[in-house]
Amino acid sequence: MPMTDLRSFALVAVAAIAITAAADNPTAQSADTDVAKLIEPIRQEHRLPALGAAIVTSRGLVASGVTGTRKAGTDVAATIDDQWHLGSDTKAMTAVILATFVERGTLTWETTLGEVFTELAAGLPADFRAITITQLLSHHAGLPANLAWRQIAQSAPTLPGQRLNAVKIAATATLGSKPGTKFEYSNLGYVLAGAIAERIGGKPWEELMREIVFTPLGMTGCGFGGLGTPGTIDQPWPHTGSGRPTDSNGPAVDNAAVLGPAGTVHCSIADWSKFIADQLRGERGGGTLLKAETYKSLHAPRFGGTYAFGWGVTSRVWSGGTVLQHSGSNTMNFCVVWVAPLRDMAVLAVTNQAGDAAQQATDEAVAALIRLHEKR
Repeated sequence: MPMTDLRSFALVAVAAIAITAAADNPTAQSADTDVAKLIEPIRQEHRLPALGAAIVTSRGLVASGVTGTRKAGTDVAATIDDQWHLGSDTKAMTAVILATFVERGTLTWETTLGEVFTELAAGLPADFRAITITQLLSHHAGLPANLAWRQIAQSAPTLPGQRLNAVKIAATATLGSKPGTKFEYSNLGYVLAGAIAERIGGKPWEELMREIVFTPLGMTGCGFGGLGTPGTIDQPWPHTGSGRPTDSNGPAVDNAAVLGPAGTVHCSIADWSKFIADQLRGERGGGTLLKAETYKSLHAPRFGGTYAFGWGVTSRVWSGGTVLQHSGSNTMNFCVVWVAPLRDMAVLAVTNQAGDAAQQATDEAVAALIRLHEKR
């Protein structure tokens, strides 16, 4: 089955919904019963296996809940400690890695592919050689959305080797537009950004993610790839858009690992919330990972558009103005997060199913949590 996320960024509308309680549902598992009551009827309406949601502020996780089962057709309840596939919500984390190297002075936002991969530079097309980190992270590099990732995964024994091969193969593709002129969503762009991080950091992207993001924030419940022990329902099982459980589960049931920088992180709700809380604190000078001005760079839309570095940028009345948003899916899971810096709050939702029902349910879940937060 094709698993590449081609629609992972969507500026979806948050709709107001009517909420009913389902406190007596035996599948509800939650750290906050108010959240479970709100999201259980949404899960039932859209027939999802499981649904989780959380409210976050700069101080951390305020409320969270999970309801439903890890696998449709079973009675194995999803729990608040389960992990969820983040898909393209990984991109904001990859941007933090690059920002760290910018702060250290080993890169600038305008560093080019040719300047990083000097051994390849002479053979690279001029437009490709001149693509900058800013263009990669803002989807303005003119690159195609994806390559043949399964083939690239067979091209070298190590992930850094595969990502370097992605650079070489990308250089042979025809650019869809002149870099810097047009928004064209590209997982490939983030894989190339990951390859830059690996070249500068001297380690695989996965190690850099643990060292630069997970460990400083205490994100101990995070990893990469598909979830669970193969054949065992010990984590949320992936489901297609139709609601059917996939034939198998486990680390390999995901996009090829070479795509990591574009979207293979999985986290518990509590750990994802730590990253989101740091993003909220960051612009106020209280971030753990970066300087205030660097967070502002990550959150600023580029080239006159509505996309920053791993974040869509829009505005909503409930947010008091600017809001950062992103969703993610590997076609077997779905998640979404909305971050309102001016209100010092964020809402996120996760599910182990893909497709339209998953997107609609997570939208409704975050809307419900916005209403809940306003009442508190």
